[in-house]
Amino acid sequence: MSARQRKLIGMFAILAFVAVYAVAAVAIGERLPDNVAIQVLFYGIVGLAWGVPILPLISWMNRGR
Repeated sequence: MSARQRKLIGMFAILAFVAVYAVAAVAIGERLPDNVAIQVLFYGIVGLAWGVPILPLISWMNRGR
């Protein structure tokens, strides 16, 4: 598979993952108590954690340059 094809597939996979991840984060976030500190902590962690599962995909996309 060419690098161009891997990047195209990876781009769509990342977009799909981020969309599902955002919906799941909001669904969980709506169930949190009305405490601002808890919400800030949750959304801060969730906002940074989305990149960790995508790292292997990015590595695969850049393989064979």
